Amino acid sequence: MPPSTLPSAIVASSDRIELMKTFVQIVEAGSLSAAAAQMRTTQPTVSRRLQALERLLGVRLLRRSTHAMKLTEDGERCVERARELIESWQAFESDLRGDDEEPEGMLRVVAPHAFGQQLLVGPLAAYIRRHPRVSVEWLLHDRRPDFIAEGVDCAIQVGEVNDLGVVAIKLSEVPRIVVAAPSVLEGLPAPTHARELAALPWLALRTFYRTEILLSHARSGESCRVALRPRLSTDSLYALRSAAVMGMGVCVGSTWLLAEELAQGRLIQLAPEWQAAALPVYLTYPQARLQPPKLKRFIEAMRFEWPT
Repeated sequence: MPPSTLPSAIVASSDRIELMKTFVQIVEAGSLSAAAAQMRTTQPTVSRRLQALERLLGVRLLRRSTHAMKLTEDGERCVERARELIESWQAFESDLRGDDEEPEGMLRVVAPHAFGQQLLVGPLAAYIRRHPRVSVEWLLHDRRPDFIAEGVDCAIQVGEVNDLGVVAIKLSEVPRIVVAAPSVLEGLPAPTHARELAALPWLALRTFYRTEILLSHARSGESCRVALRPRLSTDSLYALRSAAVMGMGVCVGSTWLLAEELAQGRLIQLAPEWQAAALPVYLTYPQARLQPPKLKRFIEAMRFEWPT
C-alpha cells in the first residue's frame, strides 16, 4: 500500500514515534545542537520537532536557557515512557521484517565491574564490529539495575536471579577456589582440609561471603563451613585479588581472575580439592513479547562467544 493511502492513524502514530525519537536523542545528547549533529539534521528542525511533541502532549518537556537544559517533571516521566514505546515499535517492525534486519541504535548494558572490564571485552568488541550501526553504553556496577527507570536493555548478573519480572538466560558458571600468597603460610604446612583454613587470616568478598564460606570436597562431596574473621572486606574482585597478592590473607575468588597470579606463583591454591560452589552467570532483560534486533544479536553474541 503506498504511503499516501495508508490509514491516517498509522501515519500519525509513525510521526509520533519520530517525534519521541528526537526528544530522547536530545536528552541523551545533552543539547539540541548535539542531537541535530547526531541525527544529521539542523538544530531548527530538532527544535520544531520538540515543540510539536510538547504541543501534542500538552506539557512542557524541557526547560532551556542559554547555557543549560533540564527536564521538567513531565519530561522525566515522558523520556522513560518514550524509550519503552520506541523499543516496542522497533521490535514490532523487526518482527514483521524477519531476522535479516541489521541492528541499529543504542544498546545499554549493565555488567559487573570485573567482568565488564576484563572478561567480556572480547565478546563486546566482536559484537560492535559485527554490527556497526549499533552503539553500546557499557555500564559497570554490581547492583541490580532498574531496567525501565534507567533505560537499560539487559544486564549480566552473577548469582541466582530471583526477579520474576525478568527473563534470565544462563550463560556460564564461574568456578571458585581458595588462594593466598605464599607468605601467608609463613612456613606452616599447606592445608589440605577445609577446616585447617579457619586458622589463617582471611579476606572477604562482601557480595558473596562475609563471615563464613561453605566449601565442598570435589571427589567425596563432603561439605565444610569455614568461619572467618576477615582482616579486609571489599565488594571489588580486583581489590580482593590485589590484597591477596600482597599477602594480606586467604580469599575465595573466580578461577579466571586468579589464573595469571597462580601461573606466575604470586598466589598458590590452598586445599586444592576443596572449592566454593560455582556461581551461575545470567544475561537478564525485562519481560517483553518482542525484542529489538540489537538485543537479539547481543544475546546471541554472549551465548556463543562467552570466554572459556
